[in-house]
Amino acid sequence: MSFLWPEALALLALLPLLVVLYLRLMRRRSREAVRYADLNVLRDARSSGGTLRRHLPPLLFLIGLAAMLLAVARPTAVVTLPSQEQSLILAMDVSGSMRATDVEPDRLRAAQAAARAFVEELPRGARVGVVSFAATAALVQQPTAKRDEVLAAIDRFQLQRGTAIGSGILVALATIFPDAGIEVGTLGEPAPGEPPRERKPAPPPVPPGSHLSAAIVVLTDGQRTTGPDTMEAARMAANMGVRVYTVGIGTAEGEVIGFEGWSMRVRLDEGALKAIARETRGEYFQAGTADELEQVYRTLGSRLVMHREETEVSALFAAAGAGLALLAALLSLWWFNRIL
Repeated sequence: MSFLWPEALALLALLPLLVVLYLRLMRRRSREAVRYADLNVLRDARSSGGTLRRHLPPLLFLIGLAAMLLAVARPTAVVTLPSQEQSLILAMDVSGSMRATDVEPDRLRAAQAAARAFVEELPRGARVGVVSFAATAALVQQPTAKRDEVLAAIDRFQLQRGTAIGSGILVALATIFPDAGIEVGTLGEPAPGEPPRERKPAPPPVPPGSHLSAAIVVLTDGQRTTGPDTMEAARMAANMGVRVYTVGIGTAEGEVIGFEGWSMRVRLDEGALKAIARETRGEYFQAGTADELEQVYRTLGSRLVMHREETEVSALFAAAGAGLALLAALLSLWWFNRIL
């Protein structure tokens, strides 16, 4: 614990003076009790029960006063708090490889079911946006706290060709920072014969993972086939402080899928997804089955909506001090018909 105004701690030096003043008052009252009280009153005052009652209210008041003086010094502590402006962007792979059935009933439907469970378990104040990506990426649902709109966007996914994971990350970043001028087409090197691309100045980099009010969750099998370089997109997210949590769906062995006369084996590329998470200070989760995928999303939900930060806790000390002072006054009124 630290203090924003440590000089105010000097006020605690008043407490020993109050203790000395209290002891002198007690001696004066004892002399008066011997002079004027009858023997029964004096015996009760000197009993252990009477001594406890006599000294407990002043002790509670002294502790309460110490807490209020600490509040004046404005203490701070590192606490775990819910993020009140949390925005989560779900970037979901809708490429043809998501038709593989190594996760039952298939990768896409398992991902949709788990995403729905994830969204429904988030706190009501969390805003959720949805990005879908295949050969290109698109924002299919603006961040919103309306769960029915998010769920409807998840249910509308249609499989397409190509897998541009970098595009999915960039569209998610552009959603979080709409004024940053992020354009998917300006990332990466131009194709042969293509004119040089005009790039807007990048914002000053910040420490990775320092942007606590937003995060990106990418669900994919990790096999990029087109689009901007995935790690270049991840570095941009890291420079903007946004954590990217990656969820790998599928198995390392994969499965051979065929469509419209072509076939290929689609495997889970864990290395690429781990690199994205490591670059942005996020985490990687592997989900080989539908049950594991749903558990991953539950874990993400509990981690993404809480964060640890140093915050001022003066109000807690002030409230505790006021409560103890009030308790001391009530006990004194109950036992002695006076305040302290």
